[in-house]
Amino acid sequence: MQRREFVAGLGGATAWMAAGRAQPVQRLPTIGFLSTTTPSSTGSWVAAYEQRLRELGWIKGQTIAIEYRWAEGHPERYAEFAAEFVRLKVDVIVTTVPAVAALKQATSVIPIVFVLATDPVGGSLVTSLARPGGNITGLSMQATDLASKRVELLRGVVYRLERLAVLGNITIPQVVLEMHEVEAASAKLDLQIIRLEIRGADDIAPTLQALKGRAEALYVCADPLTVINRAQISALALGARLPAIYGTRECVDVGGLMSYGTSFSDQFRHVADLVDKILRGTKPGDIPVEQPIKFELIINVKTAEALGLTIPETLLATADEVIQ
Repeated sequence: MQRREFVAGLGGATAWMAAGRAQPVQRLPTIGFLSTTTPSSTGSWVAAYEQRLRELGWIKGQTIAIEYRWAEGHPERYAEFAAEFVRLKVDVIVTTVPAVAALKQATSVIPIVFVLATDPVGGSLVTSLARPGGNITGLSMQATDLASKRVELLRGVVYRLERLAVLGNITIPQVVLEMHEVEAASAKLDLQIIRLEIRGADDIAPTLQALKGRAEALYVCADPLTVINRAQISALALGARLPAIYGTRECVDVGGLMSYGTSFSDQFRHVADLVDKILRGTKPGDIPVEQPIKFELIINVKTAEALGLTIPETLLATADEVIQ
């Protein structure tokens, strides 16, 4: 081969290899995950979510990209993260209820999947559970429907229950709905309700400390504020000798007396199924809002003993888990 031909051939090969290297890397489908709480407070939920995604073939960093954002209990950050997801052109956004309004305001195109909704219709997230329409769907946990059951559980443990305090973050409409349900359920049982309204973490301690001696039991509504501060709330309730019931088992793990409701880990696991459907082409507005079919009762016997309570054997027998 002539030197000139060899050099020309080498130049062509080099150009071909350079062109190959210049090919754009295919963009992975991207999920925007907006948590209203902190990584530490939702670690088990996120782990369940990612595990289910892997089972469905969506492996982080290989077949899917996930952009996590943590509001850490600061509602003013929802709009900021919503705008960022729009700029990133994510394919779907997963979030909990408090951030939905900011996301809906930021986009009417990107699919939004919510989880841990107290009352999706009553809270104006969707107009219908069967056909949510638009760019939004998700999972309900039927918290308002469960309010009366939680009140009954407390009454079954606190034998002379006459005054029940209900603690809720009134900046969240769905929490306000749940508080109304607690009041309605308590009225049917002739219980006096003491309404404890909080708006931020600084309200928790003084509100519960001022409650001492005024109630025989406490109902805590679940939201980002109470979940992040669950250890403090449980400690204050125990210090005030208040048997307390919660909407999530994580509060019982840190010393709360008992919880009744859907498993939050199961909810986050199941939300991955909705994300999978959307990534494979189903419109979110055509996916019905799903309601839980499994509820769990968790009881902390150690806390009961510290409060001087004896949990009825019939109730212990029906519990999904008893923490010793």
